[in-house]
Amino acid sequence: MKNSQLDDIAIFVEVAQLGGFRNAAERLNLGPATVSEAINRLENRVEVRLFERTTRKIALTEAGKLLLDKSAVAIQSLRTATSDLKIREKEISGTLRLSAPVTSGPIFLDQTIKEFCKQYPEVMIDLIYEDGKCDLVTSGVDAAIRSNALLDPDTYAVPIGPKLTMAIVGAPDYFEKYAPPTQPDDIIGHKGLCFAFPGHNNIAPWSFTDNDLTVIKMPKTYISTNSVSSLLDFAVNGMGITYVYKSLAEPLITSGHLTPVLEEYITPVSKYSINYLTKRHMPAKLRAFINFSKCR
Repeated sequence: MKNSQLDDIAIFVEVAQLGGFRNAAERLNLGPATVSEAINRLENRVEVRLFERTTRKIALTEAGKLLLDKSAVAIQSLRTATSDLKIREKEISGTLRLSAPVTSGPIFLDQTIKEFCKQYPEVMIDLIYEDGKCDLVTSGVDAAIRSNALLDPDTYAVPIGPKLTMAIVGAPDYFEKYAPPTQPDDIIGHKGLCFAFPGHNNIAPWSFTDNDLTVIKMPKTYISTNSVSSLLDFAVNGMGITYVYKSLAEPLITSGHLTPVLEEYITPVSKYSINYLTKRHMPAKLRAFINFSKCR
């Protein structure tokens, strides 16, 4: 059924129940002429006269009574469903589907989810940890948490989570065999344990700030993987140097298993962002999560 036909039937129900075109027009906040046109259009469509009418009064025909009996309940059910939907969307409840990179979990997202669920117990979380870009149109998620490099330019993004710092680390015994780099160019000769986004030849770049310029310098890729925990394990075992979030390497640096290098050259990193399609009619559960996450 076309929307115009459904609208015309809804107007017909109002006219029949209120006993007049003008009364229906006032209820619906429409002009009397608009109401009259809707009834004429409906009668032409069904090829039956629905009202007997003069300039002073109207009365339902037999066909009009039959249509009212059949349609009034359905129209009320639609109104109730619409009202219920509005109420539900204002309530912070339902399933919130999120996509996020694996590294965001231990850095901040796991803790954020735990705190959010305590505050909003009616929201169920469907959290997919995956790296690479996320198509918000086809993926079925409400929002994707990503670094700026992986955001869709045609969507909205809000920074969330802590400030991020990268680190280049290697094991002490590795640096006994290979001289620790003292400037960005020095890493070119080292064995690189590199993070790889899903997809062919998609190695994450190593970014440095040198003389106020941001430059990309890469070691020779010795091992590439999308598992940061594996990169750290390989580094601890002296297999090369790796470029990872410092917060993930910190426990191993503190314990002496890894040594940071080139700290003064590491480029500051933007926060993660939560990426979503539109601000219009945003579900309450997503709006609540964005506002909650911004404060963390």
